Parts: sequence; structure tokens; C-alpha cells
Amino acid sequence: MPETLSVGLPIREYLLVALTAAALTFLLTGVAKRFAVRIRAMAMPRSRDVHATPMPYMGGLAIYGGVLGGMGLAHQLPVLRRAFEFSLDPVAVLVGGGVIVLIGALDDRFDLDAWTKLAGQVTCAGVLVLFGLQWSVLRVPWGGQDSAVGSVLILDQNQGGLLVILLVVTMVNAMNFVDGLDGLAAGIGLIAAAAICAFSLVLLHSSGGDVSAYPPALIAATLAGACLGFLPHNFQPAKIFMGDSGSMFIGLMLAAASTSASGRVSITENDGGADMLALLSPLIVVAAVLFVPVLDLLMAVIRRTRRGESPFSADKMHLHHRLLEIGHSQRRAVLLIYFWAGLLAFGAVALTVFDALVVAGLLLIGLVLAILASYVPRLKARG
Repeated sequence: MPETLSVGLPIREYLLVALTAAALTFLLTGVAKRFAVRIRAMAMPRSRDVHATPMPYMGGLAIYGGVLGGMGLAHQLPVLRRAFEFSLDPVAVLVGGGVIVLIGALDDRFDLDAWTKLAGQVTCAGVLVLFGLQWSVLRVPWGGQDSAVGSVLILDQNQGGLLVILLVVTMVNAMNFVDGLDGLAAGIGLIAAAAICAFSLVLLHSSGGDVSAYPPALIAATLAGACLGFLPHNFQPAKIFMGDSGSMFIGLMLAAASTSASGRVSITENDGGADMLALLSPLIVVAAVLFVPVLDLLMAVIRRTRRGESPFSADKMHLHHRLLEIGHSQRRAVLLIYFWAGLLAFGAVALTVFDALVVAGLLLIGLVLAILASYVPRLKARG
């Protein structure tokens, strides 16, 4: 088994894998575009859309190809091969991800109904569980004994599996819902994956090179690279859409990376301590990474059910639509959501590394700036 402790964190290897995934995705996107045009997998303009001309789907095929290539390179690197030797998590995301990309591609071409897609999402989540990718412990802020703050819940296979299925379905639909402006889903996927990768590297460093932190870092690094490679084709004005094949795959990858990183934190770490932040750091990071897309999903479900409509019915009241209504351009709305997502995700990771009070102060300043930037057009209109 190769030694990594003497050479430090394998940051260069992860960066190489991410750049490989980015380059492959960039090159494959042109192929995916021509394929989508040939089979007529096109996004026709609708009342809730912001594009005015037909746009090819199938960008998810290129994103998956980039992840596949990055994983293949990682398997050939002596250091990162440990991610495959320790667990089946990387294989699980490739198999489950491949199935969900196929389902998404069929939807891009034939417009599947919501219940069929939901059944497919649950099936793909089940694939992850069958490969052993699931939560085993859950840290909570209650139930501590003596001077300990909080406690650890030990989950059996059924409980851990159900939690993974719930997280995958939620994240897949959240990314699907947020994919409404050019470059939005790819950018959020890049930011979230980079944050999870950083958190995994923190775990790897703090554990002294524990191999359990290798798989989540690899999953997140390949996804971040693939999203980066797709963005030049997808940022406004977009030349291709990722479609459900891409948004659902990104959602599944984020859920898998979060589970791999946070679901297997050692239950002995911080035991008996009173450090609430250290106890809850995995949940804080996961919640922050998923906050923006999941908030949009919850608001949409509540909004539609209150109107007596199906949660899957479409409307034009997502977060990005509201920013456009306030007066932001498409690009500015996307960049603002990037800022919100990055502030929360990397702020949560920083809380696990640096002084909590300092980070909290900087986060507060950042949140104030984000709120002001979001409402500048409306404030100008009133003035």
C-alpha cells in the first residue's frame, strides 16, 4: 500500500484528476451536442423558460464521460487507487450515475412523466445502497451525557439506506429544479463539489491519512472538474443544456459525495468533548452545500401544494426567476446565486478549520453584502 503520510495530502493528484475530467467534458460536449441535434433532443421554448430558440439537451452525457475519465485516471495513480481499494463508493456512483444519466437522456428525448422519473431516481439511490454507500452514524446536538455536548446515533443498514434514498431523491430533484438559467446548475455543482472535496481533504489531514476520506474527495473532485469543463459551453449565452441527464447526475453525485464524506466520520472522534461545532461539522457542511438548491425545492413544493397543484408542476417562481423579476440580468442572477452558494458552502468548511468566531463574523459580512447585492435593482427603482 503506498505511503501518503510522508508526502502530505495528495492535492496534486486530485487536481490532475479534476483537470482531466474538465478537459474530457469540454471535448465531449461538442459530441453530445451533435448527438442531441441528430436525435432531436431539443429544448423548445416554453412560457416559463428564458431561452427564445430551440437548444440541444444531452450535456449530461459529456459530464458523465468526464467523470468516468477522471475516475479511470485516478485508478491508475498509485495514491488515489486507495479510494477503490477501501470501498466501492467510486464504483457505486459510476453505476448508479450511469443509470440516472440514461433515465435523464430518455427524458430529454421523450419527456418522461414525473412518477417514472421518481421511480428511476429511487432505483439509482438503491444501487448506491447495494454497493454499501450509506450513512452509518449521525451526530445530533442532543442526548449527551455528563459534560459531552450531543451524541452519536448508530444507524443500521435499513435506516442508513433509507437516509441515502431520501437524500438522493431530494438532491436530484433540487438540482433539476434549480437548472433554469444558463450555467446555473453547472456552477452550483462546481461550487458544492469543490466544498465537499475541501472538507474531505480536511478530514484526510485531521485523521493522519485515513483512507476512508479518499473516496468522497475523489467523487467530489471528478464532479467539480466535469462541471468546470461544461461551463464554457453552458454559461450565458448557452450553446447546449445539460438537461435532466446532467442535473439529475449532478444531484446524485453530490448526495453520494456528501454521504461518503459525512456518513462515515469516526464515532470516536470528539467523543466526550464539549465542542459542538466539531460534533456537528459534517451535518453543517452537508446542510450548507445543499442549502440553495434544497431551499428552492422546498419553496416550490410548498408553493404548488398550497395552490392545490402537483409538486412536480412547473411554474416561473424559482429563486432565479425572482432575481430576474427584481431586475437582474441573467448573468448577474447566476453570479449572485453562485455567491450565495459559495459563501455558505465554503463558510461551513472554514468553520471546521479556522476560529469559529472569526469565520462567523466574515460570514455575517458576506451575507449582508449578498442581501444588498440581491436587492440593488429594487432599491434603485424605489429611489
